[in-house]
Amino acid sequence: MSEGVKHRAASLALLVGFFVLWELLCLMLGVSDLVLPRPSQVATTLWDKAPALLPHTAQTLATTLVGFALGVSAGVLLGLLIGSSKLAYDVAYPLLVGFSSIPKVAVVPIFVLWFGAGTVPAVLTSMIIAVFPVVVNVATGLATTEPELEDVLRTMKASKLDILWNVGLPRCAPYFFASLKVAVTLSFVGTVIAETVASNRGIGNMMITASSSFNVSLVFAGLFILAGLGVVLYVAFSFVERRTTRWAHRKTEFAVV
Repeated sequence: MSEGVKHRAASLALLVGFFVLWELLCLMLGVSDLVLPRPSQVATTLWDKAPALLPHTAQTLATTLVGFALGVSAGVLLGLLIGSSKLAYDVAYPLLVGFSSIPKVAVVPIFVLWFGAGTVPAVLTSMIIAVFPVVVNVATGLATTEPELEDVLRTMKASKLDILWNVGLPRCAPYFFASLKVAVTLSFVGTVIAETVASNRGIGNMMITASSSFNVSLVFAGLFILAGLGVVLYVAFSFVERRTTRWAHRKTEFAVV
């Protein structure tokens, strides 16, 4: 059995063991369904409510992907600007850090005032929460480019655009794909935050409605759906990262003492 297969089997065993332990502890301790439903109850809810949950899931997924795409586009542009210019770094980076420090739930009411309740506030919240990881990683990738490589290209009369295209962008590619895996999970957070406040559709809205009627199993079903979507997108970007930046990955082994 290969090492990769062993790792996947161990990961699956850990996941199954977690849910089995959760189920057994709830049964042995007599935990109320209103406090913590068992995984089997959540699975039953997912199966029974699947037709009703599907539109909410599609809404949240679509909103997240749109916000994520907009956030990545803005993040790449800002990252290229900040990473390529010391002046832009000194001027824009503190402002960006300050804006990123604002709790995103605090900006949702502002978006509602500007655009009304619905999908737009959720898209914008998903976008702004995804921008910062992309900006930081792209700018870091450009800033850590080896000056020797740039010097070589300058001796060959290369322009700044040539250096950026041939050295800067490949150098920051691993950082960029690493930021995508972080940003896509954060985008779900932004979407759900906005849906709980200013939407009548989506997983966030469904969870708020379910909690108001004390349907805890349905609330956990929403959490399971969000976790599943996040894992799927994370794995998808990890696959693209391995295919695109294979040259940047080196085999590492831990020394055994």
